[in-house]
Amino acid sequence: MQTQNENMSLTIIILAAGAGKRMKSSKAKVLHSLGGRTMLQHVIDTSRKLNPKKICVVIGHCGDQVRQEINDQGLCWAKQEQQLGTGHALMQAQHEIASDGMTLILYGDVPLTRVETLRNLLSEVGDKQCGLLTVNLNDPTGYGRIIRDIKTKAITSIVEHKDASEFQRDICEVNTGIMLVPNEYLHQWLPRLTNENTQGEYYLTDVIALAVKENIQIKIVQPSYVYEVLGVNDKKQLADLERIFQLENANELMKQGVSLADPARIDIRGSLLCDQDVSIDINCIFEGTVELQSNVKIGAHCFLKNVKIASDSTIQPYSHIENAEIGRDCKIGPFARIRPGTKLMKSVHVGNFVEVKNSQIGNGSKANHLSYLGDSIVGANVNVGAGTITCNYDGANKHQTVIEDDVFIGSDTQLVAPIRISKGTTIGAGSTITRDTPENALTLSRTKQISITGWKRPRKS
Repeated sequence: MQTQNENMSLTIIILAAGAGKRMKSSKAKVLHSLGGRTMLQHVIDTSRKLNPKKICVVIGHCGDQVRQEINDQGLCWAKQEQQLGTGHALMQAQHEIASDGMTLILYGDVPLTRVETLRNLLSEVGDKQCGLLTVNLNDPTGYGRIIRDIKTKAITSIVEHKDASEFQRDICEVNTGIMLVPNEYLHQWLPRLTNENTQGEYYLTDVIALAVKENIQIKIVQPSYVYEVLGVNDKKQLADLERIFQLENANELMKQGVSLADPARIDIRGSLLCDQDVSIDINCIFEGTVELQSNVKIGAHCFLKNVKIASDSTIQPYSHIENAEIGRDCKIGPFARIRPGTKLMKSVHVGNFVEVKNSQIGNGSKANHLSYLGDSIVGANVNVGAGTITCNYDGANKHQTVIEDDVFIGSDTQLVAPIRISKGTTIGAGSTITRDTPENALTLSRTKQISITGWKRPRKS
């Protein structure tokens, strides 16, 4: 749903030029990760949901690093060579601001502002009005205070913390820095900003004082949650915001019916899509796009990245699955590793200390212990014994192993690729197989490889 002002010429300016010295990092502050995305990317993604005509990012410290990391051709960029305050930063992007329309000012280190809050701001502010996002804090230290007229309660100014009197510092309503201003006013006011303050900086908040002086109405909107306007200046604040972000994700999952053993111990660093009756144990990490269909169970301490898991499958604790597709009613782990390019069909078992890479494993096949299957195509109803490995790398190239249906591979077997293990083959334990095997035969190579035709596999009595 678009608001009134979304149909106008909306420009969004994201201020992201700060050095972030307290982060104590060679990386630009806005490039530090929260929930699997950089803080700046969070702000860009939220901005795009407002359908603006233009998004301009003002960079300064490590600016080239920021542009390279974001690598977004749809953005405009402006450079603040010297960091002389937020007003000065916006001046550097003034050439990107049209003569008409509105400009929304956001910050690259305030990553969790909800799009619903910004839409509310856009809908509340008229064409000839300014809009400001404020919040009430129990501890407003460091924030600019909102000064109001005692009688009318209208905003008269914003005073930065370092410039505030003792009386003003007791005010709990603070400026978030997020504002919406008609472009025509910005073009008039930005050249009039001065740096006559204790910091010697050009404050963007002085725009509000100019609006008051010219009797421009200032509409105030407050967010639903304080975390929406919290900025990051050091690693502690980043970690605190990460926990808030993850708990919000956890709460949303539980609203959808997902069972979480402990909502405080889950990390979603991408997109997690869950059907009904999904359960997730503690300390699981989800990266990229993960899809869990109905009745999937994820054990404790699992890592899943870009994975699709079909219904009724169980991932037991300490399993690592990346860029793979898991079929219905599979059992994985504990301590299993499923590497990129793997596809497991229905009712596959991959047990403890088994690694599967770039392989397809057919219905009902099992590798329950201490095995490696790489670059393989495994048929249905195959049993892979403990200690079996596919020798897929010759030192220069990778080769494929094909294991057809109904094969039984004894423990401690090496399959030297390229090789085909034909349908119904039984491999004797401790064998190194270097040639294709005939169907329905016992093949072993403890001294030399032989094949016994007509051999009958033992069956359970």
